[in-house]
Amino acid sequence: MGPRGARLGPRAIRAASARQTQFRGFNHRRGLNPYTSPYTILDCGDIPVTPFDNALALRQMSEAFLELGSRTPALSEGDNPKPKLLTLGGDHSVALPALRALNKIYGGPIAVLHFDAHLDTWHPAKYPSAWESAQSDFTHGSMFWIASNEGLILNCSSAHAGLRTRLSGDGWDDFVDDERQGFLRILSDDIDELGTKGIIDAILQRIGLETPTYLSIDIDVVDPGLCPGTGTPEPGGWTSRELIKIIRGLEALNVIGADIVEVAPAYDGTGEQTALTAAQLGFEILTSWVGRGMKQVNQNRDEKAETVTKVGNLGSKRDEL
Repeated sequence: MGPRGARLGPRAIRAASARQTQFRGFNHRRGLNPYTSPYTILDCGDIPVTPFDNALALRQMSEAFLELGSRTPALSEGDNPKPKLLTLGGDHSVALPALRALNKIYGGPIAVLHFDAHLDTWHPAKYPSAWESAQSDFTHGSMFWIASNEGLILNCSSAHAGLRTRLSGDGWDDFVDDERQGFLRILSDDIDELGTKGIIDAILQRIGLETPTYLSIDIDVVDPGLCPGTGTPEPGGWTSRELIKIIRGLEALNVIGADIVEVAPAYDGTGEQTALTAAQLGFEILTSWVGRGMKQVNQNRDEKAETVTKVGNLGSKRDEL
């Protein structure tokens, strides 16, 4: 097996994150260091999957996500009853086993916020082959179509952002299929009229603040001039600064799982800018998780303290009577 593809993406992102340490991890935009917070952040390592059987690999990933996501976190106050898994990739098809696990853990469909140049809701028949098989239906461009048909995705609460893909055939069939699956489409060009704030507002309005949400970031949402290390580059993408600002603005979302995928080191520049961007996105997601969680924890503690104070005051009044 050679170096092509995205299989070495996780290793590259880990290497690019080497400068993210406890003593140099304070995120000034949020006023906290996620690595010194009360939350425990662990690298769970790589899920051992077979490279010879895609169906078995899918099962192995699904079981691993379910096992990890079902464990009790060290700090389970607030909106953190379960661990939150940030997956590094790697092929984008990892989103399907993640959604299958989340569906079982949370007991229902999940909204998907999908940053990508491509739809990834394509019907498998859009990849014609003279040797069709059920296993070949599962690709990094069809996993959300499969997830939608399995009832894993919350219809009419999900969104794509950063799209600029070409469509199949001679018409709008891909968009029609996508609409049946309940996605809002935000195109890459929309940032020119809406700005980053307008895109943030559109996403928040679409998904809401309490809906359990899976965040999926394909690194090809960034322009290939800035992030060339990916397998399906599309010109005309957002800058890394624009994407990071949008991710920061979405902290209010109830994100219960996330991935950063399609980093292909073999195509990256000498400065490893694609892996560095992916590592920074991971840092921002962790910061937002910690920030949202601590805000909820503090609110819960304040409410409990206020209740205790009210009870105490009531007791004082009884004594006076």
